[in-house]
Amino acid sequence: MLGLKSDGLRSARCFQQLLPAQRERSPPLVTASVQPAIRAAFLQLIVSARNHLRRYITRMLRGFATARTHAAERTAPQTGWRHNARRLAGRKDGGSRRPAAPSKKQEMELGSAVSAVRSNRVLLGNEVSPAVIIIKDGQIHQILSSGNFTEDVGTEVLDVGDSVVMPGVVDCHVHVNEPGRTSWEGFWTATRAAAAGGVTTVVDMPLNSVPPTTTLRNFEEKLQEATGKCFVDVAFWGGVVPGNQRELRPMIKAGVAGFKCFLIHSGVDEFPHVAEFDLHTAMKQLQGTGSVLLFHAEMDVQPTTGNNADELDPCQYDTFLQSRPDVMEVEAIRTVAELCLQYRVRCHIVHLSSAKALKLIQKARQAGAPLTVETTHHYLNLCAETIPAGATQFKCCPPIRGSANQEQLWSALKTGQIDMVVSDHSPCTPDLKKLESGDFTQAWGGISSLQFGLPLFWTSASKRDFQLADVVRLLSRNTAHLSSLGNLKGSLAPGFDADLVIWDPETGFQIEEASIHHKNKMTPYLGSTLQGVVRATVLRGRLVYRDGSFCPEPLGKHLLIPQRT
Repeated sequence: MLGLKSDGLRSARCFQQLLPAQRERSPPLVTASVQPAIRAAFLQLIVSARNHLRRYITRMLRGFATARTHAAERTAPQTGWRHNARRLAGRKDGGSRRPAAPSKKQEMELGSAVSAVRSNRVLLGNEVSPAVIIIKDGQIHQILSSGNFTEDVGTEVLDVGDSVVMPGVVDCHVHVNEPGRTSWEGFWTATRAAAAGGVTTVVDMPLNSVPPTTTLRNFEEKLQEATGKCFVDVAFWGGVVPGNQRELRPMIKAGVAGFKCFLIHSGVDEFPHVAEFDLHTAMKQLQGTGSVLLFHAEMDVQPTTGNNADELDPCQYDTFLQSRPDVMEVEAIRTVAELCLQYRVRCHIVHLSSAKALKLIQKARQAGAPLTVETTHHYLNLCAETIPAGATQFKCCPPIRGSANQEQLWSALKTGQIDMVVSDHSPCTPDLKKLESGDFTQAWGGISSLQFGLPLFWTSASKRDFQLADVVRLLSRNTAHLSSLGNLKGSLAPGFDADLVIWDPETGFQIEEASIHHKNKMTPYLGSTLQGVVRATVLRGRLVYRDGSFCPEPLGKHLLIPQRT
């Protein structure tokens, strides 16, 4: 026996482990003279052949997984929109069409191609209204009012009743950690968690994978590792480190969305932080490419006089907070703003935690700097004052700050000073969080929240008079634009990918370990009660998630960004 777990694909993965030859990384089979974009595409074809056996086994086991899903659903209460998905027939004689009365309601199978999604609450622009989204070839073809929609013969209509239909979330700050640190996370678990949270696109960070995405060859290796494992679409950031400036343009040609650098130690030695010389060199390489440089904006500064660090209790959160004061962010962002104005290269501040830097950002923008900024769910939902001693699951860098600072971040979101909200999903294994000792100074800094970004944001935002249109702007549309995906993702409009999240904003739920799909279940949100249950996720017109169940075969694809001019 292969040890069948929750679905057939896990069996395929178990079988793959019996084939060590498949797990060996193949050396590049193309010459350096081949154009990088063609080379990357060709490499994916090679990997597809390598994975043929696994895909064959997956297809064999798909029937088993589907049967298990149906068996579970037959025992579930027969209520809710998910039992309204059915094949509809209509008249062809020019008269009014109507659904043929089916003898039995049929569940739309996970993985099915959806021809239309009907809801009483579709978010179109700033308005919520009844509508039907017509899908063809994985893209939105047309959006009709419910009264103008007539069913064609054989049309697969997903009728979701009163659930809200919006563009899928685009999370452009996710650490997947594959290859190299798959005990932390990986494409399989990360993208399943994303699908469960209504996230239809993730953009993978260049670290903490080993090797990091800092060369063309490393990027090709990451593409190889990700093939056949993604339940949602995935784009990729490259990295800027000392000495890799000649790798930047080849990676742009190969399809990275942009680059990230650190102005302080990254936490992993294989991704060193840059100095001022490296930044000027990188900026010159990026000029004229249309690419973007992302900054982890903290910088070492001369420590102020105060308590001796050795005298402070490392188990108290305030000890860690004092070690990363606001001035570290402010001075780093001052440097970024100056570079952005000097070179006029698109720059982006990741995970802003300190509201004290907002004036600098605003001033640079007013002077013409192409500068954008994000914050994260943890800075908007967690406060320094409420973090218990030894609760190292709350540690991240930059640190979670006080409640007054948090309200300033919310105000900046409302006024547009902060452009977007992301997860900065950065998991690790439990031992690295040092829960036994509770030592904040030694614990890994990172928070897992990829699956829960939408309800986390809505739970707090709805109390501050944010609307559903604000959710789309901050979690989907602006993040897509940053990643050069704004022409495909993040909007409900004809010509865009049919990436949809179907959810109930008014419904509450509690985060329990059994419902977490990240590889490691540790998160500061465990036990929290949130508003907004994701019912289903549609990826390019395919139903990939519904009520706790997944499509048995990964349907996500790599998003390689065409070179900008």
